[in-house]
Amino acid sequence: MKFVSKTIFLSIVALLTSSFSAFAQCAMCRATVESSMVDGDVTIAAGLNTGIFYLLATPYVVIAVVAYFWYKKSRENAKKIKTIRYR
Repeated sequence: MKFVSKTIFLSIVALLTSSFSAFAQCAMCRATVESSMVDGDVTIAAGLNTGIFYLLATPYVVIAVVAYFWYKKSRENAKKIKTIRYR
């Protein structure tokens, strides 16, 4: 039990310390988009928005696929149990 709690604690610490460098990138992206918008080029902003969309949607798609296969497997197991009971 101690090993699990240490692992969880270290994982949380690692996630928190690694996210600080990610916050620094927001200012750089914003400056790039603003400078490209002044020049009249909207392709950088559109590409950035598309990238954000993919990063946002990917975990939900993965969770939906896993949930579908889990549901499908649980239905198969329920049918097997039902047929075993009535024999």
